[in-house]
Amino acid sequence: MALAEDTVREALKQVIDPELYVNIVDLGLIYVVNISEEDDEGKHEVNIEMTMTSPMCPAGPQLVAGTKGAAEGLDEVSTCEVKVVMEPAWSPDLMTDEARDHLGIF
Repeated sequence: MALAEDTVREALKQVIDPELYVNIVDLGLIYVVNISEEDDEGKHEVNIEMTMTSPMCPAGPQLVAGTKGAAEGLDEVSTCEVKVVMEPAWSPDLMTDEARDHLGIF
């Protein structure tokens, strides 16, 4: 069975920004989730492009490691590569309504 992007994004919701206490998906930090074709063992390689709320985000390495770990924690995933991109720049407009409510941004 093919691995759905939604399944990966749902797994990534366990990665919480340690400064904002909101998950990285609702914060809008995940830009791209690419899933390879299934290999002989029924596993997929996942490539994720994500950003940070700022280029100097102190939690960056922790968030990247958490993202990789969350994706690779899925049974259907063999490996996950995470690429941090700064274009387009992150903005609060990328956040879900729930994240905005949590942070008091209207």
